[in-house]
Formats: sequence, C-alpha cells, structure tokens
Amino acid sequence: MVVGIVHAAWQMDTQIPLARPLSNFSDDAFGDMIASSWYDTLNIPAYISCASAAILLFEILRCKFIQCLRGEHSVLGKPPVEPCSAKHIDRHGGPTIFAFKCARLLACIILFCLSVLPLLSLADDTVEADATLWRDFGLCVTYTYASLLALISVIAKPTRSVSRHLAIVLLFTWGVYMYRDVWPLATFTLTPIDSAEGSLLWGKISLLTLAAVLVPICMPNRHIPIDPSDPIVAHPEQTASILSLMLYGWLDKTVLEANRVSHLGLEGLPPLADYDHTKNLVKSCYPCLDPFQITKRRHLFWGLMRIFRTQYIVLCLMLMSRTVAYLASPVGVNRLLNYLEKGGEGQVVRPWVWIAFLFFGPVLGSIAFQWYCYTSTTTITRAKAVITQLVFDHALRIRVKAEVEENGSNSASEAVVSESASMVIPATFQETAETTSEDTIIQESASTTDNSSLGKQRAPETNLVNDSKQKSGPADVKQGANLLGKINNLVTSDMANISLGRDFPFWWRFLFRSRFALGFCIRFWDGVCSALVGMMVMAAMVPLPGWIASLLQNLQVKKMEKTDARVQSVTEILNVIRMIKMFGWEGRMQDRLAHRRDEELTYMRKYKLLDFLIGYINHLIPVITMIVTYTLFTVVMKGELTASIVFSSITNIAIGNAFGLWDDAIHYSRQVSPFPLSMSYLTVGAAKVSLDRVNEFLHETELLDQFSSGTSDSVFSSEFPGNDNDVIGIRDAAFTWTSSNDGTLTPGPNQRNFTLRIEGEVTFKRGYTNLIVGPTGSGKTSMLMALLGEMHYIPAGPDSFVNLPRSGGIAYAAQESWVQNETIRDNILFGASYDEERYSKVIEQCGLRRDLELLEAGDKTEVGEKGLTLSGGQKARITLARAVYSSAEIVLLDDVLAALDVHTAKWIVEKCFCGDLIRGRTIILVTHNVALASSVAEFVVSMGTDGRIHSQGSLSKALEDDKLLSTEFAEQRKEELKVDIDAEQPAQEKPSAGKLIVAEEIAEGHVGWSTWKMFITALGGQHSLIFWTVCVGTFIGSEVLATLQIWFLGLWSREYETHPASEVPVSYFLSGYTVIQVVTILCFTTSYGSYIFATLRASRKIHTTLVTSILGTTLRWLDKTPASRIITRCTQDIQAVDGEINQYFYWFMMHSGTIIVKLGSVVVMAPIAFVSGGLVAVMGGLCGQVYIRAQLAVKREVSVAEAPVLGHFNAAIAGLTSLRAYGVQESFRLQSFSRIDRYTRTTRILHALNQWIAIRIDTLGALFTTSLASYLVYGRTFNASNTGFSLNVAVAFSSNIIWWVRLLNELEVSGNSLERIQQYQEIEQEPKPSTNHAPPAYWPASGTLRVEKLSARYSEDGPCVLHDISFEIKSGERVGIVGRTGSGKSSLTLALLRCILTEGAVFYDGIRTDTINLDGLRSKITIIPQVPELLSGTLRQNLDPFQQHDDAVLNDALRAAGLFSLQSETDESRITLDSQLASAGNNLSVGQRQILALARAIVRQSKLLILDEATSAIDYETDTIIQASLRRELGKDVTLLTIAHRLQTIMDADKIMVLDAGRIIEFGRPIDLLNKEGGILRTMVQQWLRSVGALFGSISYSLYRFAFK
Repeated sequence: MVVGIVHAAWQMDTQIPLARPLSNFSDDAFGDMIASSWYDTLNIPAYISCASAAILLFEILRCKFIQCLRGEHSVLGKPPVEPCSAKHIDRHGGPTIFAFKCARLLACIILFCLSVLPLLSLADDTVEADATLWRDFGLCVTYTYASLLALISVIAKPTRSVSRHLAIVLLFTWGVYMYRDVWPLATFTLTPIDSAEGSLLWGKISLLTLAAVLVPICMPNRHIPIDPSDPIVAHPEQTASILSLMLYGWLDKTVLEANRVSHLGLEGLPPLADYDHTKNLVKSCYPCLDPFQITKRRHLFWGLMRIFRTQYIVLCLMLMSRTVAYLASPVGVNRLLNYLEKGGEGQVVRPWVWIAFLFFGPVLGSIAFQWYCYTSTTTITRAKAVITQLVFDHALRIRVKAEVEENGSNSASEAVVSESASMVIPATFQETAETTSEDTIIQESASTTDNSSLGKQRAPETNLVNDSKQKSGPADVKQGANLLGKINNLVTSDMANISLGRDFPFWWRFLFRSRFALGFCIRFWDGVCSALVGMMVMAAMVPLPGWIASLLQNLQVKKMEKTDARVQSVTEILNVIRMIKMFGWEGRMQDRLAHRRDEELTYMRKYKLLDFLIGYINHLIPVITMIVTYTLFTVVMKGELTASIVFSSITNIAIGNAFGLWDDAIHYSRQVSPFPLSMSYLTVGAAKVSLDRVNEFLHETELLDQFSSGTSDSVFSSEFPGNDNDVIGIRDAAFTWTSSNDGTLTPGPNQRNFTLRIEGEVTFKRGYTNLIVGPTGSGKTSMLMALLGEMHYIPAGPDSFVNLPRSGGIAYAAQESWVQNETIRDNILFGASYDEERYSKVIEQCGLRRDLELLEAGDKTEVGEKGLTLSGGQKARITLARAVYSSAEIVLLDDVLAALDVHTAKWIVEKCFCGDLIRGRTIILVTHNVALASSVAEFVVSMGTDGRIHSQGSLSKALEDDKLLSTEFAEQRKEELKVDIDAEQPAQEKPSAGKLIVAEEIAEGHVGWSTWKMFITALGGQHSLIFWTVCVGTFIGSEVLATLQIWFLGLWSREYETHPASEVPVSYFLSGYTVIQVVTILCFTTSYGSYIFATLRASRKIHTTLVTSILGTTLRWLDKTPASRIITRCTQDIQAVDGEINQYFYWFMMHSGTIIVKLGSVVVMAPIAFVSGGLVAVMGGLCGQVYIRAQLAVKREVSVAEAPVLGHFNAAIAGLTSLRAYGVQESFRLQSFSRIDRYTRTTRILHALNQWIAIRIDTLGALFTTSLASYLVYGRTFNASNTGFSLNVAVAFSSNIIWWVRLLNELEVSGNSLERIQQYQEIEQEPKPSTNHAPPAYWPASGTLRVEKLSARYSEDGPCVLHDISFEIKSGERVGIVGRTGSGKSSLTLALLRCILTEGAVFYDGIRTDTINLDGLRSKITIIPQVPELLSGTLRQNLDPFQQHDDAVLNDALRAAGLFSLQSETDESRITLDSQLASAGNNLSVGQRQILALARAIVRQSKLLILDEATSAIDYETDTIIQASLRRELGKDVTLLTIAHRLQTIMDADKIMVLDAGRIIEFGRPIDLLNKEGGILRTMVQQWLRSVGALFGSISYSLYRFAFK
C-alpha cells in the first residue's frame, strides 16, 4: 500500500518541476505551482499524519463515551506515575522496551529539529510563498506529530493505539524517502530526487530507518495477561519482538540450553502461554463446540472455523505471500540472463537488484511459509487440546454399557475388529495408563462408517447380553468395539488425522500458484500461445491423479481394516498375555499375528504401488508440459529458445503443477505418500472422516437420562411423590442398559435384553446396613446402577419413582476394584483432605495395617497399572477404604467381601461395618456372604433369576420366602480364604520409593548406529548387496540424467546464439530431450520400485522380531512394564516403520545423491562454487547438529507427556461409575487440564523448532545462490546458457541442501521409534524352545508330580518367596492348597510353570521340567486364574481358539463347568457356542467368566489342572454343581491342585497343603489335619465355626467330623 501511494504520487511528481522563486511566476503560474505542491510525494507523510490524528481523536472520544455509558471513572484524575520510576518502567514492559521507546522519541525529536532548519533558512526570504515552504512545513508537522506520539508512548500509560499510529506515520515517511532517494540508485536512468541535501539526506534516512523499521521490529512486546487477577509467567513468544517472531529467535535460549546439557527436560522448556492453557481454551471455545452450550446443532468443523477464523485468514495470506515470493527466483534468473544476453543494452534496473531477488525472494517466502506452518501447528495444537478435553468432558456424561456384534442371523459371527485397534497410541500416550477394570467396564460401538451403532448393554451381574439397536436398511450395522478403545481412538488416531488435514488451504494455494505461473509466462515469454497451451495441457492432466487418488482412498479403507485387525489382535493378546504364557500359546499367537501382518502388508503393497503411480503421473505432468510447450514454441511458432526463456521456464512450469508443492509437503507432513497431490486428497478425506467421528460421538452417543432429558442437575432425579426426599428406593419401574430398550423386547438368539423390573416398592433403611443378595446373574449390581442413575429409567405408572438422595454424598465400591496408578494413600483419600486420625482408623478397620507394614514404602507405595502391585483382596480393601474414608452418608458396596479371606472378611464385618466410621451411615451391600454379613443386616432384598425382587424385609423373612437362599444360608461357607494370583508380588523387591512401574527410558543424544544397522539390514534382506546396488545405482543415474537434461537445454539455447533459428536442428534436440526424460523416469522407477518392496520386507521382519521378543519375555518384565507401552511399540512405532521412517530414509538418500550431483555440476562450471557450497554445507550441518539435539530432547519429552493424557482418560472411563457416584468429575477435569497443558507445552516447542531451523537453512541456501550469481555476473565472463545452467543447478542445490539437513533431522527424530522398538527387542527373555529339549510324544502319560527342594524368587536380586519346598502328588489325586495372604500359594503355581526363577527340581510324570521346552511344559498343564481372561468373539472361539475340537466336546465342557445349571435349555436367551462376547468378556458377570474359563481348561484335557480361586465369584449352589461335575468329568489320571477361598471346595480333597511364608506347614489328608491339635487347618475350621456358631451351634463341627471319617 505504501509503495502504491508513493508510486502514484511519484509519477505526477516527475512531470512537475521542483520549486522555483515565486517572483518568476505570474499569478496564474503561482496558483498552478501551489496546486502542484499538493501532489509532491513528500506531502504524503503530512496527509497520513492528518488522517491518523483524526482517527486517533475519534478513538479517544469513542473510548470516553463507552466509559461514561458504563459508569467507569477516567484514569486522568488519578495521581500520575513518575515517568522514570521503576513502576512506570515496569508498566511499559521493562527497561528494554522503555529504552527502545526512548530511542525512538530521540530519533523523532532529531528529525523534527532537522525539519525546522529549512523553514528557518526561508524566514528572511522576501518571497511571500514558495512550494518548498509548504512541503517543508508538511514534514515539520509530520515530525511534530510523530514526536508527540513518541512522547506520549513514553510518559503516559502504555496503549497499543498510540504506538500503532506512530509506527504507521513513520513507516509511510520512510517509504517515501526509499522511493524518492534509494530506489533510483538501483536503476541506470534515475537519480535521487533529494540529492541536493547531501549527507543530511542520508542522516534523515538513517534516523527514519531506526525509528520506523528497527525499533518496531526489534522492540520486545509487552505482555498483557489474559486474566490480570491470575497472571501466568509469560511465554517467550509473548514478549518477543517482531524480528524475533519472524526468525524464531525467542527459541535461541532453548536451543543453546539443549546443547549445554545431556538432556533437556521439561523444566528447561519455556512455560506455557496463558492463552494456550486448557482452562482458558475451554472458556473461549466451548460456546462454539460443546453440545450443551451451542444453541443450534451444527457440525464440529464449523465451530472450529468460527473459533480459528483469524488464524485461517492468516494462513491464506501467508500462502499467497509465499506464492508471490516463490516467483522471485524465476524472475531474477530471467532478468539476469536477459541482461547477459543483451550485454546490458537497454536495461533499466541494475543486475544486483535481480541478484537480490534470488536472496530476498526465497528468504521472504520462507518467512511467510514458516509463519504459515507456525500458525497452522499452533492452531491444531490448541484444537487438539480443546477437542481432547471436550471428548473427556462428554465421556463423563455417557451411559455405561457393554456391546457385542449383532449380525442379524442365528449363525456364529466373527469377532468384530474394533476401530480402536487402528489407534496410533502416540509414543507412550498410555504409558502411565491408570486403568483398572471396574464391574461396569464399558463397551460401545466404534464403527467409522455408521452413525447408528448404539447397542444395548448390561451390568456384569446380569445375564449375558447380545443386544444391538438396528436401523432399518439393507445391511446390518457393525458394532462391538470397546468404548475405552473408541475414545482412545478419537484422541489419538482421529486427532492425528485431523491434525494432518489442517492444511486444506493448500488446495487454494495450488490454484493461486497456477495463476501466477500463467501470469509469469504471459509477462516474460515471447511465446505466450505456447505457454498457454502448456498450461492447458497441465490443467487437463491434473484431474487424472485425482481420480486415481479416489481409488487409492478406497484401498486405504481396506488397508486400515487390515491394520485394525492386526492391532486389535495385538491389543487383545497383550491384554491376556499372562494366560497365553501360562498356556504355552506364544508360538500359535505369533503365527496368528504373522498372518494378520501378511494380510496388512498385502494391501500396503497395493497401496504403495498405486500411490507411486500417482506420483509417477504427477512427475510426468511437468515433463509433458515442457515438451509440448517447447515443441509449439520452436516448431510451430518458430521462436528462439534463448537461455532466459529456457532456464526460467524450468523453474516456473514446475510451479503450476502439484509437484511444486513437494518442498512444502515434506516439511509439515508425515504422511504415507511422498507425492503431495495424493497427500492432499487422502489427508483431507481422512480428516473429514475423523471430524465426523468426533462429531458423531458428541451428538449421537447415548447419555445418561439426566443429560438426555436436558436437566442440568447432577443428581439422577425422577418425580418422588411425597415430601420425604430422604427415601432411598424404587417403585414400579423398569431399568435397562440402553434407552432403545423399552423393557418389552422379546429375547431371541441374537437379541437378548436384560431388564431390571421393580414391581411394587422397595425402600432401603436409612442409617443401617442393607443387603442385596441373589444368585449369579440375577441383577444385584443392576440394582445399585439403577439407584445411581446409570441405567435407563422406565416408569410403569404415575406413582413410579427412583430416588437416591445425594445431598449428603455418595460413596461406591465396585465389585472389580477400581484403583488409580497412584499411591495407596492417594487412592484412599481420593482428593479429600488428609485427616490423620480418621485415616488411621480407616487403615485399621479395613485390615490394611499389616499389608502396609509388609511394604517398604507403606502407603506411599504405587499400586501400578491395574493395581498389579496388589492382590485382589488388597485392591478390594483399598476400594472399601476409599468409601469409608469419604464423608458420604450413603455407601454402596458391590460384593467387596468376595475378594477377602475368612479372617479378613470377618475383621471387616466386625471392625469396619460395626465400627464408628460406618455407624449412622446408610450401607447398601451386595454380597454372597449372607451368613457373614447377617450380624449387621437390618434389611435384605433377595433377587430372583428373572431380574425381579424375590423377597424383601428382615433376614429371617428373606430366608423364609426364599428356599434357595435358605438352603445356601444353612450350609453357608462364605468365609473366604482368598488371595489374588499376585498376592505375593507386593512383598517382592519393593524399593523405598514405593515404585514398581519402571520409568520409561528416555534415550539421550543421537539415535545409535546399531538402530540404523537393524533397519538397513532389514531393508537389504538376504541379498543386501544386490538390492543396494540396484536401488542406489539407478537413483544416482536418474539424478545425473536429470542434471544432464538441464545442460542439454542450455546446449539447445546456445545454438540460437551461434546459428540462425532456421538452422537449429529442433527435432534433434526435442527427441534428445525426450529420450533423456524417459530414461530418467525409468531409472527412478527402478530405484523407488525396488525400495517399495524392500520396505515391505523390512516392515515384516521388524514386526516379527518385536512380537517374538515380547511374547518371549518374562512375566516379571511384563509386570514392570505397562501394557500401554508395549501396545505403543506395536502400533505407533510399527506404523512409523511402515510409513515415515521408510519415506524419510529414501528421501534422505535421494537428497544426498542430488546435492552431490548438483554441487559437482556447479563446480565444473564455476570451481569457486565449491568454496561457497562447502561453507553452506558446513554451516547447514552445524545448524542441523545444534537443532537436532534440541529436537530429539523435546521429541522425547513429547512422547513422555502424551502418555498421562490417555492414561487419565483410561482411568476415568474405567471408573466412570465410581467417579459419578463420588461426584468428583470436576476434580478429574482439572487433572485433565494439567496433563493436556504439559503435552501442549512440549508440542508447541517441538513444532516451533522446525521453523527455527527452516528459516536458518533457507537463508543459507539463498546466500549460496546469491553469491554464485554475483560471481557469475560480476566475477567472470560467462555466456547466458552456462550462467543459466549454473544458476538453475545452484538453486536446486541450495534447496536440496536445505531439505537434506531437514530430512536428516526428521529421520533422526523419527528414528526414535526404531530406537524404542530395538529396546524391546533386547529385553530379558525366557529360554527359547529347541528340538533337543522337546518332550517325548507320549508325555505326560500321568499326572504324577514330585517337587524336591523347590525355591523361587521373582527376580535375580529379589527375596525368596518359596523355601525348599518338597512334596509328591500321585496321578489322579486332588490336592487343596490354603494359606494366608502372602503365604506363597500363587507363587507355587507360577513356579510349577517356570514363570518365575526357581531352584531345585520339579518332576512331572517322571521328567524334570527344567530340561524340556517351556511351551512343551505349559501346554501340558492348565491353570485357571482367579481373574479369568477372555477374548472378544464367539464363545466357541474362546473355548477352542485354534479349532481343534468339535462342538460336542465344547458343549460337554460347558456342562461340566456348570454353565447349563444357570440356564434352561428352552431359554431363548441362553448362552451358546455362538454367543458373542465383548472384549475381556465384559458383558458377562465375573462368575460367568470364571465358568467359561473353567470350561476352556476342561477342553484342554491336561493331566495336571490348577484352579487358583477359579470359583471365587460363583454362588454356592453353582459352586457345588461345579465341584461335583469336576469329580465326575475329570479323568482318574488327572491331578487337580485347587487354591480355594471356600473350605467346602477343598475339604473333600485327597490331601490339603497349608502354606505359610513360602514354606509347607502342613500336608496330608484332611481328616488327619483336622484331628491335629494346634494345626493350622484345624484352627481355620474352628474360626469358621465360631463365626457361624450362633446360627448352627455345635452341630456343624460334628457334621464335618462325620464327613471326614
């Protein structure tokens, strides 16, 4: 704008003579002179000043008017602050900013004084007026106004308005002088207009440059916090100057610090800017995004565009600026060559100007593009933070449910491949995942293609559900993914897709570039028609790659399905990795994953080849365009193809096609394609799909009734008839797990719905303990969920209600204990303040005192992921302690006694339920331990198998009404001796810090050679030398030929300098040029094609090695390593190997070959270029080294910062019911803010570092081109063709050295994934199988087991958990194993399977187990753990995963396991082999899962069967049936070891083993041990008798004695 105004005025100024004495003019001439003075360019500053003053005055009046309307008082009445006081200086932003303002004020005052001098010299002039006087007077006014503004900016309260006006006035004034007096120096024909002023002129220009340019761009910015009441330390970019922002100088300190320390940690990074804090983003963005705040439903995209509209306007402006600047190089080359061709004749502009184009064009273009990248990445980082938090907040509103696939037929359906399997869990995004399974673990549809897949659900206590909501249509919808996986997917892979799709303005840039390229052709080519035809050919061919890209997108969908299948398999295998190792299934699972991987790579090969075809066509477009253009120009139009036309067109034609986006695309994207046009098609499409998925989640996910009904009350409320709002109960209502089930659906084979029906009224007693009892699957947990509002409420009449008062608080303990990956104390406090006395009582009453004493770190011990450092009983007691410690008046407990042994359960009932902390509170307890809890029960609700209440009232009334309950109660043996399979683990090598989870190793420095060697070896395969020779050799050949074709064009143009156009053999040169292009393309095709197949080979090998290493590791390593870290290696890091690492490696090789060839070509033409090229290479390398240390450190911090975000998601969603029950959603939101802020802090710096290096490398490249151009023009005499060749190759070299450094850095950053994979290839391993240690084919023929002096420990330096154990068990014997928590029961089972380190000898059927392969041993022994592990899919697939048995065998196993005793053969909703199981079996109750795990063990038909509390969650009647079935179904030669929590389970065993502290205390027949005075078993039975003696008297013990005789 400045230049335009000055240019218009200057044109008029050149036609009017400068001022002369007025005495020489007539009156008319005087009037004409006065009129012409208005058009003097030096008057422009005065006009701008007047306009500025008027606008500023208007702004001041407007501000005062608004203050008056608001009733605000003016600050003018306040006492002024001393201008030079420290407070005043701080108000201006500090001493530095104040000094800059003072310097600008001084410059303005000096300029004012200089402007007054001409007026004083004219004071004594007798002439009344002169045009010069008006001009000088205008300048004096301008400088007076500027000085006044500068003074106000120094002494007054800082305002942006004054500084802005001052900068504009000074900038226009500086622009006028530049145009009048500096621009003429760049021409051959013009002279400075004000040269008569002499040195004074240059003094003015220097002062103006200081005040108008240097001060504004170098002065730091004053930080103004968003919330002055809560100021946050400023981010360096908030206080950086314009120049620092342009060059990213504010990062210099961070980069230097990274090179001074071994590793730059989070504390070394700049703080997060206040406008990037999640809490501030939520305030500003939620009104446009949150479904509960927007007034009109609209797509998420439009909300984001409204929020970030300013940023996207800036992006478009930067793209246009970049495009304009991009043309500077071809313009400069064209004008320089034109100057050389004509020898300077007729030239107006000096050649150094065009040389400057070669420098400033790329530099300014780089600044514009890097600002584009910076704005883009900043915007997407903020968008990711907002969307991540929005998804989390919305997840707190959704309904808890479990879903499985519905295929609409009676036939078995395959397990659904979860969409969550496709998630790229960023480097550790889950590494501190705080998830544990809750009884309400959630499942939900995650289909990427259907918006209607909301299925039905149930609580784990209810019957198996296989429900689905189907919409009418020709096809059934797919469902069945886990909600946790879906949400993980939304905030990982979908956010990654959205991030990559942020650059959709590049489409506009392509069109903008094409128009500019066409304009260039028209302006600088003589052959306009040929240029137009060439552009038309290009435009006609552009849709072709777009059409192929659409095919590619369809292939991408299929490829992602295969990727989903593989990742789902990996995820499920890792979720049940302990079971796989104990069953010896590692080899088979590895084969299954290899098959999945081969299917994925098949589609990946097709994808890469089709993608290469698109790039191939993209490359052919400019080649064909150039051939057509040159043919028309030389053959048809008979034009002369001069050097200026040839070498400028080479650069320019590439601008008009997609290949011109190559350099930009590499920088900002890490996508699957090296060809940017296909990138644009795919990434924008993928981003749209992901945005649709997030939008669907926000608007279509089923919410709790309180949210779906539009109420804002956080309490589930329904109309309660009456004034007594303290009533806890339900009347005449039904409850389902989805709103789509109205409670009237008829169950069918594939449509099974559980409905809790309350007929009449049930109210619980306030201030007392209430029991909910019933058989497995009767809906006990559903009763609690209905009260909590987690189920859909269906009233049966006008008097219906459900009420749970929340004013006094609610506490809830789930059946499957939910703990966070925090310390024990933090889990108990759960955000409440620490009260030492209350806390001590809770520890004592919940029986945790002894457990904490066993832990070196006490209650500071971290519980680990899924609480793996704790036993099941310990987790249950911590969950109970959390509820007891809370101040909630109502406490809901879901079968917390089931996980406790007899002593601990008795302690809980007597000390806790009868203690002072519980007294007066309302307890609703779901339990099977009716006899144990009978002493505290005031009210009992007995559930029937049909989801209805069987009876309610006192315990005696419930026993009278429910004969089954009465029978169970009469034979009650509910006092459990339970210890989780990991009971001994808490005692293992606990460091004083209380940490078990090993912090993920963060590598320092560069990625090691061993890592790259692994990758290069995998690429080469078995014939490495042949591959690398072909791949590298053909590529170097293509680069040499590409350079040769430029030289060939120069040779062609030289012919026109020495021969007439009619004598130039056009056909020879055209055919030669075409042949060179064809051979070049063939060489590149061979190179890249061979590399594609090499990448597939490397991907397969690296994945296989990784999976083999993980499946072959030890259980101890698995315990110390969160599953999320392993999943990250198998998902994100493997994806990096499949994609970006392969691409970056080839691009790096390609650019390495290119710079060698280009530099060699330039050196041949101009040897001096070797010096400048070498200097640029060295300086670029140094910049790259400095950058890479900072980039690697920050990248690793990003990887670490990502994990807690998703870990927090997982923990919150796994315990969603608990969170809502306790009402701590806001606390978890604040934790989410903190974790997202940490991730944003590292990510912002990671992106900004890319811009930091790019600016510097681009500048070095521009310096090289400029220095070479200066040498070619001024240093030696070169002809135009040689100069054009050198400049063209130099430009290519400079851009390639830029990208060589960038790609080297990107490759090393991406190599972090290879490094992480290699770390997991070198983990501790179990002994590998070998043919020498294979057991005999007949083995084992019997179940004989002999153990001699067996000792065991969990790690090399850990304590022994078993001490010299010796015993012998004959084939077919049934042995019960009992003992207190930590006695070594589970450790013994692990030692028998060689899952931990052992000493001594174990003989199984006469063969020493340490002499045979592990898989051979474990495949012949079957163990059923307390926590059953199931896979998603059909029941048949779970019982027989490798399809080795027919259905008759499987049904017999189910019958033997007791499943058929829970259901009728005529029940249409019964569980069958075709029933679909959700992931981990979460649509089954725990008891049902244990039954299926038992059936799977029976199917294996091992000679040695180990039950580790396998029936702990099963009711008495079913347990009795199972035990009887096992006695009947198992072969006589099957040895059975049973670790049981029920005395009834093991009292009829042949022998009983009593363990204590890792030693055998008692071992013998039950009758012998019971008759042993002072025996441990006898003591246990006596304690049990005392606990139930009040009900049964002494007869019970007599019955036992009679039974054992």
